[in-house]
Amino acid sequence: MNPKKSSIYVAILVGLLVFLDGLFTVNQIEQVVVTRLGDPVRVIKEPGLHFKIPMLEKLAFFDKRLMSVELSALEITLGDKRRIMVDAFGRYKIVDPLKFYQTVYNEKGVLVRLNPIVLGSLSSVLGGVELSTLLSDTRTSAMNKIRDEVNKAAKAFGINIVDVRIKKTDLPVQNSEAICQRMISEREREAREIRAKGVEIAKVITSTADKENAIALAEANTKVQMLIAEGEAEANKIYVEAFSKDKGFFEFFQSLNAYRTAFSKKNSSFVLSPKGEFFRTMNGGK
Repeated sequence: MNPKKSSIYVAILVGLLVFLDGLFTVNQIEQVVVTRLGDPVRVIKEPGLHFKIPMLEKLAFFDKRLMSVELSALEITLGDKRRIMVDAFGRYKIVDPLKFYQTVYNEKGVLVRLNPIVLGSLSSVLGGVELSTLLSDTRTSAMNKIRDEVNKAAKAFGINIVDVRIKKTDLPVQNSEAICQRMISEREREAREIRAKGVEIAKVITSTADKENAIALAEANTKVQMLIAEGEAEANKIYVEAFSKDKGFFEFFQSLNAYRTAFSKKNSSFVLSPKGEFFRTMNGGK
């Protein structure tokens, strides 16, 4: 190949590459700051195909959409002197990309510059409200006030603060431990009261049961004695009737009962005359 033609082809190729390096696109959610040797020269917000000076100009892309920033947790003393831990976040838009590039440059820079401003406003505004207000729907006015205060300072960074919201509130660690300990003590006190009431009720139940048992036993014994007395009376009545009908049989029966009682035990011995009254029935009634 002719060296002259080769040089032309190389030059055309290099020129094409340089030209292509100068072309760039901006989509609908982006805005661009074009810098030349580190200095910003223009801002592009319109989407489409654009051109920059190759090798000399560089691009810094920034999002047009709503973005969030997570803020550090902050311990705040409220208007009612209660201390709480607050986790908050903010949402913002980049409205002036050139000022944003010159002051904070990127999202990390936003956090560094915005965090102390938001936390200072939170401490100032929430220091004048009570916990009950913070936990109710009326906290919206306080949060809007914080947003407006932060937005005034944030304009210097080329951003617009859309919202500041509390993500979570909690008690400081020492307060939480004190509350937990108080709850434990309260539960222990309630447990002691319940146990004492249980012991008292048990004593009443036991006393009532013992009393009812004693009454039942006394009534049963009384009934038994009455039945025994009635039985003995009935037996005596029968004996009397039998004696009146047949005196000899009655005496015979009584003698048998006496023998049975006397001789029911083994090895019983008597020193009696065989002709005595005790053995009269055994001797044929003589």
